[in-house]
Amino acid sequence: MAEEKQVIARNKKAYHDYFVLETYEAGIELYGTEIKSIRAGKVNLKDSFCSVDGGEMFAIGMHISPYEQGNRFNRDPLRKKRLLLHKREIMKLFGESQQQGLSIVPLELYLTKGRAKLMIGLCKGKKLYDKRATEAKKTAQRTIEREFKERY
Repeated sequence: MAEEKQVIARNKKAYHDYFVLETYEAGIELYGTEIKSIRAGKVNLKDSFCSVDGGEMFAIGMHISPYEQGNRFNRDPLRKKRLLLHKREIMKLFGESQQQGLSIVPLELYLTKGRAKLMIGLCKGKKLYDKRATEAKKTAQRTIEREFKERY
């Protein structure tokens, strides 16, 4: 049986601003009302990043909207969310980000077997000319597909 993966949110800005070198799957430490908001799709990963603090990794800037029926149990939407990774993965990511000047960025949030998972990427920043080249390549591919579709 194939593993079902229900994508809740993607960070398109990360793919625009960075080259993704490696990806990792991390669990997220959440509270009850937060997972209900995630299931409702009220998540924004746009300006989020990950940092290591005291041997633990946190997602910072990940916005989970307050749950409508959550009243006093709702948490701060922009609080630091602890990511669940193995210690050696955290140390490897931290070491590479410090030595090579790479960033750790959340790429996608999804549900697998009822659990919220965050795909994080070890990323290298793009220069302006890299962004232009990527955009030109996408535009060329779109026009080729459009022409192909019209002819056949």
